[in-house]
Order: sequence, then structure tokens, then C-alpha cells
Amino acid sequence: MPNSNPRQVAFAILKEIDRRDTYTDVALNRGLSGAKLARVDRGLVTELVYGVVRRRRSLDALIGQFARKPIEEQPADLRLIFHLGLYQLRYLDQIPAPAVVHTTVELAKNNGLRGLSGVVNGVLRQYMRSPGDPLKLPDPVAQRLAMLHSYPDWIVEKWLTQLGETETQQLCEWFNRPPTLDLRVNIHKVSVAEVETAFQEAGISVERLPYSPQGLRLLKKVGAVQQLPGFEQGWWSIQDGSAQLVGYLVDPQPGEVVIDACAAPGGKTTHLAELMGDRGTIWGCDRQHSRLKKAIQNAQRLDLHSIKTLVADLREIGDFSVKGDRVLVDAPCSGLGTLHRHADARWRQSPESIEQLSVLQQELLEKAASWVKPGGILVYSTCTLDPQENEQVIGRFLDQNPQWRIVPVRSRQRCPALSPEPLAPLSTPEGWIKIWPHRHQMDGFFMVRLQSSQESI
Repeated sequence: MPNSNPRQVAFAILKEIDRRDTYTDVALNRGLSGAKLARVDRGLVTELVYGVVRRRRSLDALIGQFARKPIEEQPADLRLIFHLGLYQLRYLDQIPAPAVVHTTVELAKNNGLRGLSGVVNGVLRQYMRSPGDPLKLPDPVAQRLAMLHSYPDWIVEKWLTQLGETETQQLCEWFNRPPTLDLRVNIHKVSVAEVETAFQEAGISVERLPYSPQGLRLLKKVGAVQQLPGFEQGWWSIQDGSAQLVGYLVDPQPGEVVIDACAAPGGKTTHLAELMGDRGTIWGCDRQHSRLKKAIQNAQRLDLHSIKTLVADLREIGDFSVKGDRVLVDAPCSGLGTLHRHADARWRQSPESIEQLSVLQQELLEKAASWVKPGGILVYSTCTLDPQENEQVIGRFLDQNPQWRIVPVRSRQRCPALSPEPLAPLSTPEGWIKIWPHRHQMDGFFMVRLQSSQESI
């Protein structure tokens, strides 16, 4: 297979995703590693792969409108080629329509579909000739938004319940944008101003994040992150602005014992060590050794020595009973707050998987609570917006454990690296924090700080 044609590379990657159910980022990295492409073409491959996966429902609807045969009767490769052509016509302005048609027809010819190349040409040209927006939408609000922005109905229905139509549309649009790249400066080694200056001197524009005193956002796409200023020196880590807030909510203090119950790949674990000045003990626990290895590597690069790791299922660990000053449960979740980063998550989750996750989350939270010293702090967080995994988990926990209470962020914040109460503007009346991406320009997140009423700290 030629590996210097970006559309051919994108097609091969999409085939792997479709046939082997490979995660999009894994298939993309593997496909790009074996391709001989210029930087601009690598960017095109990335755009095509993520775009087609995100917009699958809308693209299928267009195929259904313009093709003679239903989608389920078409060859799988033909469907992917339709996806690639229609995605470029509908969502990419920089490629002339005639070029899209020509390259897509050639893609069909070069992949065993020469006899159907005329069908490809006809469908794409019908789309081009259609007046207005060719995509026909159903009337019900949830179905209309889901079809237009390419989501399952059930996800949009959940957002409508929480947000209403206007904000749901804004959220749908936000999750279809390319993700930003945020950095968390390692204040144990360097100041934010120093990293900011180093990037500016290298011609890389950055801006500070409004809620994270350690956060910087890159304003343009960059190449390999390993080549950016300060990577080798351990000056920063890649971490979205919303994920950075979890460490501030834990508010660890030097000399404490802190347990990160679901630590891999270690972003929050290393942040806790930075906030503690690398003084104390942080246990990073996870059931997957391969992912926990990355946490160890990150700690070494960042020159952090207070982190210890333990490979085990949180529910089976007995050694930490009443030993943690602060415990973090960044629970496994559906990831529905990070749909712009994980293009396939919207298709991988279901109401049934949400139900299963909520049961697991409840078990993890109950177990982790047993590790907290009297008067200690327990923080629960997820990168999802689903109440079943967030508010309802916390509600059940508090109902079953009346000795615990929510500690709103506005009540106190001791971390000396921060200005007073940086998280207070994000707090809800209930006392937890819920990050809505279209409002706060960060990944969707939920987090809450709990404390046993046996003793106040």
C-alpha cells in the first residue's frame, strides 16, 4: 500500500478502526508511524480520521439520502470512501470541491472499487449540486441535534435535560472542535513566567488559563511535544485545564500521606507531588501495570521523588485502612466530558455501560473512604458530565454514610501556590464543581471534596 498519499493512509486507518474496533488514537498513531508524509499531510490525515469518526452519523445520513442502496447493503470499504469524500465537502473549506471528487474517485479505483467509482462520483456531485444544506433533519429536538452534530440520541437527550436546547447545541458544537493542548507548569522546578518566556522566545504563542495558576494553553498546533522548550528538563506536563483543578481541590500539604486511588497514567499524581513541594508520601495505585509505568516515567522526568506506586485493584487493597490524610478517587468513567479528544467515545458508550460504570464508581468510592483518617479529605472526580456517574453517585454515598459531608471549595483553600479561592467561581450551590466545556472552554469534569464529620481539620 502506498504510504505517501494522505487519503490512502487515512482510509487504511479508518479500515482498521472499522474492522478491528481499534481505538481511534491507537490506530492513528500506528498508521502515521508507518507513513512517509510531510507535516501538512500528517495534519490532513489526523483531520480526516478524527473528523470521519466524529461525524459518522451525519455522514451516514447523507449517504442514505444520495446513494441508491441502503448503507447496510453497501460494501464496507465503499462506505468509508463515501465518508472521506463527504467529510471533505461538508466540513473542510480549504480543499476545492473538484479536487475532493477527483481524489475520492481515485481512492475508490485504487482500492478494488473501480466498478463503483462512477457511483462515488455521482453521490459526491449530487451533494455539491444540492441547494442549501443537503442534510435532511428529523423534527424532534433531540434527534435533530443528534443528527446534525453526529451523536447518539441518548447522549443529546441527557444534555437537553440538564441544559435546554440552546446550550445543548453549543455543547454539541464545542465537542466537534479540535482539542487544545494545555500544559501544567512544574512549580517544583520553575515558575509559570519562566516557561511562558521560553515558549515566546521559541515563537510559540501561549496564554494563561483562567482557573489554574499553573496552566498554559498553546494557541497553535505544534509538532512533537518532546521538542518543545522545557520538556526534557521536566518543566511541564500535558494536562487539560479542568483536570488540573482536581489537584487544587485535594489541596495536599507538605508531609501528608496522599493516596491517588486510580492513578494511571499519573497526571494528577504528579500534580499532587508538585503542590506538596515533593515532601510527604503519595501512593499512586492502579490495576494496570502498563499504564502505571507511565506515571513512574513522568515522575522521573519531573524530578519528583515522593511518589510510590502499587499495582492492584482498588477494591482489593487492605493496607491503606485509615492511613490517608487525603485520598483522591479519579474514577473510571464514560469520558463523555472529553468527546473532542476521544472521537469514538460517543459510539462506544451506551446507557447500559453508564449503569455498569456507576456501580463500579460507587464501590470504589466506598472503599477509598475507608482509607481516610478521621477528619481527612476524600475527593471524587470524573471526566464525564453524566449525573448518573456524578451527582447520583455522591448522593447515594452521602445517604449511606451520614458521617461524611461535602466541603465546598469556597470554605477554605490553603495551598500557598494559589491566589485565594481560585475554584470558588466554579462551585455550584450543592458544593461540587461541574465544568461545562462550552461555558468554561475546558474538558467536561465533575469533582467534589468530602470530609468525615468525626473531626474537622
